[in-house]
Amino acid sequence: MTGTKVSDRILERLREWDVEYVFAYPGDGINGLLAAWGRAGDRPRFVQSRHEEMSAFQAVGYAKFSGRVGVCAATSGPGAIHLLNGLYDAKLDHVPVVALVGQTDRSAMGGSYQQEVDLASLFKDVASDYCVTATVPEQFPNVVDRAVRTAYSRRGVAAVIVPADVQELEYSPPEHAFKMVPSSLGMGGYAPVPEDAELERAAEVLNAGERVAVLVGQGARGARAEVEHLADMLGAGVAKALLGKDVLPDDLPYVTGAIGLLGTRPSYELMRDCDTLLVIGSSFPYTQFMPEFDQARAVQIDIDPHMIGLRYPFEVQLVGDARETLRRLLPRLHRKSGREWRETVEKNTARWWEVMGRRASVGADPINPEYVFHALDALLPDDAIITADSGSAANWYARHLRMRGTMRGSLSGTLATMGPAVPYAIGAKFAHPDRPVIALAGDGAMQMNGMMELVTAAKYHSEWSDPGLVVAVLNNHDLNQVTWEMRAMSGAPRFEESQAIPDLPYADIARCLGLAGVRVEKTKHVEGAWRQALAADRPFVIDFRTDPAVPPIPPHATLDQIQAAAASVLKGDSDRASMVRQGFLAKVQELMPVGHHHRGDSGKRS
Repeated sequence: MTGTKVSDRILERLREWDVEYVFAYPGDGINGLLAAWGRAGDRPRFVQSRHEEMSAFQAVGYAKFSGRVGVCAATSGPGAIHLLNGLYDAKLDHVPVVALVGQTDRSAMGGSYQQEVDLASLFKDVASDYCVTATVPEQFPNVVDRAVRTAYSRRGVAAVIVPADVQELEYSPPEHAFKMVPSSLGMGGYAPVPEDAELERAAEVLNAGERVAVLVGQGARGARAEVEHLADMLGAGVAKALLGKDVLPDDLPYVTGAIGLLGTRPSYELMRDCDTLLVIGSSFPYTQFMPEFDQARAVQIDIDPHMIGLRYPFEVQLVGDARETLRRLLPRLHRKSGREWRETVEKNTARWWEVMGRRASVGADPINPEYVFHALDALLPDDAIITADSGSAANWYARHLRMRGTMRGSLSGTLATMGPAVPYAIGAKFAHPDRPVIALAGDGAMQMNGMMELVTAAKYHSEWSDPGLVVAVLNNHDLNQVTWEMRAMSGAPRFEESQAIPDLPYADIARCLGLAGVRVEKTKHVEGAWRQALAADRPFVIDFRTDPAVPPIPPHATLDQIQAAAASVLKGDSDRASMVRQGFLAKVQELMPVGHHHRGDSGKRS
């Protein structure tokens, strides 16, 4: 391999791992790699974002929707620092991502040189499973191989730091010698399963239950058929953690939808009334939305022993792959003859969707954001990929959009950071260039991160076989989720100085970039805008002018709590605004399900 540099070997090894894209931003700390990209004919493809944080988010989105490792790259110092938020998003959502990062020359390290940052310390936590600084050519390809394997096997972040001068060294492979570490390509598949005795214990618990509730997370995504079979056997209802929203379709009548603060009323009722709980592939954190500790016997299935036993006093803890574990568990289960529990779950779920339709029809000033999502729900293609931002957009994504067919969807589930919806969507388009992608963002998140990534969409959309990428902006001039949290948790009115944000012409900006867009200010134009965007021949931005006074009511909220929030909305508002908001909240109260108006739950988990 005479004449081959270390940087050439790095890219070659990525190609041998079938890495197609590296989401990156250039800088002199990776000049050697950039030159190698030129020599390699841009293979793997260098996808240029507008900011390193966006590169990391794009790698996360790509990994989430492709099932393959996402790779991002950045220069030393500030570039490496910028990656961190996106990398923490990958770490906390258990997504395989590898970061390639430059560093100052070895001769300058430790000398307080320009852009020198202690990268090993910087990445110590986010890449805790594997973070290595390469200092000699013979460390390759081992460090690349171990980074990729670690990302896959630990479902997290691995970091490879390569000083600029090392990138330029002539490559020499590790020898058959002392303290040399040769490496092999590839990684065999594996699916761990629990011992038979543990499966028998789990079956005993599940067979004994009369009112079984199942909670699935993203770890159950490969076990759709098995979860459906289990739910049928046990007459169970199934709730979904937010990262598991696309595990089961919502047109199954016993699927109650999301759980938690952003969840549905039937999911709350499912947990409130069950006597048996099975959690599959989820680390859903909010214990208060699970059954009371002395109420239900519980079983957990998770592939990661580190995550087992969390959140609830589980009687049986099965460590194993969800699909293979369920395949071994199902023959041990007895089909339940009584269907009263299932019928109750289905009745509660059907009632919820009726209420959500009625809530979406409530008038607002100017547009009810719930109607924006309700209108999209009926128009979504069965193969759509949906990304949502943190904030009030996540509420409506969780509650109004029903997964069906092969739809996929995700957001920043654990870190809950602002701004990943648009870069996620770009990563999704590189993972599936033939599928429509919809990004749902609040105006705060759009101004924080989404605006400039429209430039990235404009740069690359002609390469996608289906150019459909729709960005919907909930433009309400308010950092709405925090505003409502202040009202609900602190009883405080909206603090103008922190919460108000400028009104930008999002659709006009999109058109200036060569994309398409429309501003929607009336309810009667919402459906037409969605149809226009979904049929467009290029990325399309819809600027929806929505009412910030529409409350994201938690599924367990009581009338007393809603009235308290309403009172805080009215403080300091103009007379006209007060009348509009008071009228809206009164209508929402009227639409709350039967038994939901007062403290009919004895205050539990309120």
